[in-house]
Amino acid sequence: MRTATATAAAVITALLGAGAAAVAAGRYAADAALQPRPGRPLPGGTRLSVHSAGDGRIALTRSLASLRPGTYGLAAPGVHAVVGPVLADAPHDPDTVVRRLLAVTHGTLRPGARVTLTPQVHLGDPRTALGLDHADVDVPGELGALPAWFVPGARDTWVITVHGLGSSREHPMVVMPFLHRLRLPVLDLAYRGDLGAPASPDGLGHLGESEWRDLDAAIRYALRYGARRVVLHGWSTGATMALHAAERSALAGRIAGLVLDSPVLDWHATLRGLAAARRTPAAVLPLAVRAAEGRAGLRADRRAPGADPGALRVPVLIFHGPDDTLAPWDASRRLVAARPDLVTLHTVREAGHGAMWNADPARYEETLRRFLTPLM
Repeated sequence: MRTATATAAAVITALLGAGAAAVAAGRYAADAALQPRPGRPLPGGTRLSVHSAGDGRIALTRSLASLRPGTYGLAAPGVHAVVGPVLADAPHDPDTVVRRLLAVTHGTLRPGARVTLTPQVHLGDPRTALGLDHADVDVPGELGALPAWFVPGARDTWVITVHGLGSSREHPMVVMPFLHRLRLPVLDLAYRGDLGAPASPDGLGHLGESEWRDLDAAIRYALRYGARRVVLHGWSTGATMALHAAERSALAGRIAGLVLDSPVLDWHATLRGLAAARRTPAAVLPLAVRAAEGRAGLRADRRAPGADPGALRVPVLIFHGPDDTLAPWDASRRLVAARPDLVTLHTVREAGHGAMWNADPARYEETLRRFLTPLM
């Protein structure tokens, strides 16, 4: 009897301990999504060592991340650089990869430095980073003024860009030169929780569920200051916000189209991906995700963005691929299958979350040009 009692007590203690650990893991695992920290990379990014840097080349630890094609930022505390394609013919050790070093925009790259590959290529503002004239504007939002960059253009269709998880309004600058060549005005928005923007009332992010109202405010601002129509171009949760705006905004009739890059269409899968990236034990992963969903207010009765494909009224271009572990592309493919008349999927391989432009900038921009031309 004593053995059975002791065993039962041990089981109950273990279950209670696992439950508490799951709640703690849920808070920790979803931290990047629910408590945005501008400039801090998302969990799960591969840390690479710098072996050497100079003469337009950089040698990095050999990994799947460092071998990805395209153009990326390299980030570390006090350091930011831009790297281009892999130089397969450059002499290198078996455990390294040599890439083109395009720029060191901040700090110094020293051998031994630990860096993370990031989709954010530019630092600063459109003028300092790209040489584009812009205005610093404040968009009136329900929580207060939302800072934004406005890059003028001759057309009366504006593009409103919205960043996503683990980034800031510096990320959308990757497409600004292209949009400027098309003479499209660009409004690049910072929203609740961003540096310089009001905090969410509960101090948490909600994967676009509440943040979309800041995008709605940006649409209103654009229409007030000369836009006839707008195209919403969002990354990650910014893409989620764009879909919410198209579905819920009173101004939805003025939205000409949506560009969704790595859209978060299944918050359960995204929170699970964040939890897994935080190395949450598999045994408590479902409980950790449930704890995070409860913390964010993402209840089961909330309809996910894009859950009603029949509600779509405008053309949609999705950039997504099979290597996105934080926002799996299955939901994007289902949306395309449900509305092939309006939704187009541009598949991007060998690209992580939010890095569809980075993998092949020229192809991304040509696809975007073909989509935007009828909407101008």
